[in-house]
Amino acid sequence: MINNEKLPYIESNTVENPDKTVIWLHGLGADGNDFASIAPELHLPQHFKIRFIFPHAPIMPVSINNGYEMRAWFDIHPTGISAQADSAGIQQSVQQIGQLIEHEQQRGIDPANIMLAGFSQGAVIALTTGILYPQRLAGVIALSGLLPNAAEIIAIGSAANKTLPLFIAHGTQDPVVPAALGQAAATQLKQADYPVSWHNYPMAHSVCLEEIRDISQWMQGIWKA
Repeated sequence: MINNEKLPYIESNTVENPDKTVIWLHGLGADGNDFASIAPELHLPQHFKIRFIFPHAPIMPVSINNGYEMRAWFDIHPTGISAQADSAGIQQSVQQIGQLIEHEQQRGIDPANIMLAGFSQGAVIALTTGILYPQRLAGVIALSGLLPNAAEIIAIGSAANKTLPLFIAHGTQDPVVPAALGQAAATQLKQADYPVSWHNYPMAHSVCLEEIRDISQWMQGIWKA
């Protein structure tokens, strides 16, 4: 069953009247606070008028963690994240992120100035939402993630976002989501003619300073600093 309740979130504005929004999704077991400090670390130009939204995923039992309840965007099979995807859970989270996008439009933000970002599970939802969303978005940043059911998602992707810029990055030493899964997502999307910027870094399941610098440069390229 789809949950129509709007997700709670943390909001951080770089100026009083932003004209751009970045919706940034955390990973399994974290919450919106996990990336709330990222905005100043990006060192974006002062003339970028951005609202950062950091939603909290719903609390649910997670199978890979013996049913322990935690914040998650979807369930993970006990045999690992690359096993059978929780399509219903992914669909629900995509719908909830769609609600946040619509809320930003109601606040006066053009969807073409709304960017999605996510880490791990959050990257799954950011990528899936971006590809499927019916209106053109600014781009997607997918860190240390993957794209379950990639062929199916690409096949039903929105015409409006067929040229959606994608920043996909992964740690080469990631023991949680193997780098091969991130690389596979990037490859499949490139083969489908999405403009993919692929990056890898000598790190585990985390974010590094070089990656943050690369994200900043990519965002400035999208929004033409």
